[in-house]
Amino acid sequence: VAAQKCRKRKLNAILNLEEDVCNLQTQKESLKKEHSQCSKLINQIKQKLNNLYHDIFSRLRDDQGRPVNPRQYVIHCSSNGSVFIIPKHLAKSEKKQDNRKEQKQK
Repeated sequence: VAAQKCRKRKLNAILNLEEDVCNLQTQKESLKKEHSQCSKLINQIKQKLNNLYHDIFSRLRDDQGRPVNPRQYVIHCSSNGSVFIIPKHLAKSEKKQDNRKEQKQK
């Protein structure tokens, strides 16, 4: 009787594990689909942002009325919602400062 109960517990444990594996496989497939959808959305947003970036720079002019070169300038959005066009070398130095601040906070 003890051996029979032991075999039954073992069989129940195996069945529960098989059910868990099945559930995890279903969850894995669901997460793969969600990941794929998120990747597609991210790519769409990147494309829209890139189009917006090019549209903005196609309309910008300097003091003499010449087009602003997107290779020399970047669009900078501050935390308060202000938008600036700044030279790339300033943006790079600002990023370095931000990274240093983040590392100090950690």
